[in-house]
Amino acid sequence: MSRFLLNQRPVEEQLPAGTVMLDVIRRRRGLTGTKDVCREGDCGACQMLLGKRQAGGLRYQAVNACLLPLGAVAGGHVVTVEGLNGERLNPIQQALVDNGAIQCGFCTPGLVMALTGFFLNSPASDEHAAVDAAAGNLCRCTGYAGIRRAINQLCRRFDLSGSPLARRIEELVHWQILPPYFLTADETLAALPLNQAAPSPDAVLVAGGTDLFVQKPDWLLAQPLNFLPASGDGIRREGRDGIVDATTTIEQLGTSPLFRQWFPSVAQDFELICSAPVRARATVGGNLVNASPIADLTVFFLALDARLVIASETGLRTVALKDFFQGYKKTDLQAGERVREILFDTAAAQHFSYEKVSKRTHLDIAGVNSALSIDQIDGRIVKARLAAGGIGPVPSCLAATGACLQGKTIEPATVLEAVEIAQGEITPISDIRGSAEYKRLLLRQLIFAHFLKLFPDTIRWEQLHVR
Repeated sequence: MSRFLLNQRPVEEQLPAGTVMLDVIRRRRGLTGTKDVCREGDCGACQMLLGKRQAGGLRYQAVNACLLPLGAVAGGHVVTVEGLNGERLNPIQQALVDNGAIQCGFCTPGLVMALTGFFLNSPASDEHAAVDAAAGNLCRCTGYAGIRRAINQLCRRFDLSGSPLARRIEELVHWQILPPYFLTADETLAALPLNQAAPSPDAVLVAGGTDLFVQKPDWLLAQPLNFLPASGDGIRREGRDGIVDATTTIEQLGTSPLFRQWFPSVAQDFELICSAPVRARATVGGNLVNASPIADLTVFFLALDARLVIASETGLRTVALKDFFQGYKKTDLQAGERVREILFDTAAAQHFSYEKVSKRTHLDIAGVNSALSIDQIDGRIVKARLAAGGIGPVPSCLAATGACLQGKTIEPATVLEAVEIAQGEITPISDIRGSAEYKRLLLRQLIFAHFLKLFPDTIRWEQLHVR
């Protein structure tokens, strides 16, 4: 049983915990503004807002209802487009109309929710950030120029830099972007009785579920589920180690001031990985445990020589991430175990680069992805860690290439030698994302890109002639 606030009304649902909210909203509650399209989190037509109580008040995020299980919304505030509608169009809706951003209207509700999520969370009226917030919303009618014009108009009209997040809801109600009932939603949720039944010992562990509910939605309907609590402040430093809680979402990772201090380009890097509503739910641990050969965060952390802390009823154990993958979609996890934390040496972030190539530049599955970490002193490499995905059955740490780089001077000849060694370490196959020959070419180009990004004063493109 799940109790939550649906727009203005407390509701109770007896459906299985694995029922996705898209079906609850449309079929059970008749709120058809939330559209049923891809059911894979790829189009944004089913976006809704999910508010959760945190220290300091309610925090809302735009999420895809097709990937959000009912059990994960207990005690939360679910907002559909009907919950934003008033007697007149609100400023976001009106801006979309005024700028020719609406034709058939099928994508419009999701787009409204995405932009509302941006206004609820962004520290500033940054147009690039607003476009990123809406990047997971596909429109097949108008093109995107009208949507961009609407975003530009909204960012010029409403200055978020003078609106602290602590009182953002009050500001948005004043601007009529949110209806007045949002002012009392926290109080309503506080009074909501929750079902605290203990999870079944054989329950399936669910964190974000963004991949699980694409791969196995029907199977999950019949399983008892145990929803792992979301990480609050799941990123910290202890000595030289950076520590990331496995339930930390990609969005939390990318917006963490501490993580950005270690990896200044992480916000731009993560825009390549997935859309904002997926980043709001997908977790670091889930990305690793999924064991995909092209998992983006796996490649990211492999290049940092990360270790995993694995928890069970009998205690904790630590395993190197490079030893975690036992074969295609197979890991070292045993029955009753789960990944608890990811640890890495923060010194490995000194010179770090992440790169990815996919059919679409953004929000797509990688053809090949790669990350490189280099420790260097006075232009000589002390240690190098190169990781790549899409070049074998598991994401790989290319140990021979790293060993080849160690002790070498950072110069074009070193890069070319590393490329040759890397080609001998990989075993790509031809598939829907490209031929084996193409993937070898991609890895070569990504290695070039790493060095060009990290050492622009030493390495120039015209110097990287393939022998």
